[in-house]
Amino acid sequence: MKNKLYSSADEALKGVVQDGQLLAVGGFGLCGIPEALIQALHDSGVKNLTAISNNAGVDGFGLGKLLETRQIKKMISSYVGENKEFERQYLAGELELEFTPQGTLAEKLRAGGAGIPAFFTRTGVGTIVAEGKETREFDGHTYLMERSLVPDVSLVKAAVADKSGNLRFNLTARNFNPAVAMAGKICIVEVEKIVEVGELAPDDIHLPGIYVHRIVLNAHPEKRIEKRTLTETK
Repeated sequence: MKNKLYSSADEALKGVVQDGQLLAVGGFGLCGIPEALIQALHDSGVKNLTAISNNAGVDGFGLGKLLETRQIKKMISSYVGENKEFERQYLAGELELEFTPQGTLAEKLRAGGAGIPAFFTRTGVGTIVAEGKETREFDGHTYLMERSLVPDVSLVKAAVADKSGNLRFNLTARNFNPAVAMAGKICIVEVEKIVEVGELAPDDIHLPGIYVHRIVLNAHPEKRIEKRTLTETK
């Protein structure tokens, strides 16, 4: 069995990431983001990246770090709130944005991982999302053709991996991460725990290791709360 374990996030990215790539990054807000891999990507200095992600983290954390250093030239996203630098760059014409409905974005990644080059959806018909795209009639309704996404590299966060790359995600972190992992030509995963092959029960495996190429341990991630809501005591 090929060794998929790497000693650090920097080592895991070495020889894989380069300028101008199409990258997909798992997570939803700050939940389930591969923070160590994002930091390593920041430190690598690669630039002119097109990043596929539901959103871009927050200012100074997650993909927000890469926006601040101008390493991302284009975002393919469904939600662009919570990040003032994202907003500033986009409105100033400094950042390209391919605005994509959330379900469509998820399906673009899932289809890419399944080897499906395109699909039809009613979402976006009659809006700016449909501009320049093929439409077709099915059963009396107009559908929009969307191309799938196959990123050069996928960066993923999971809770547990065994040494062959089988993954288990924790609760809400099982959002975009499985689809991102499946879609990438190379998939690099950051995990909180690594176990021996056979320690994960088959029913507990959310993604088989065939999709995973490199694994790095981040046993103590910084789990920030994106929006802290408090109840006033009376």
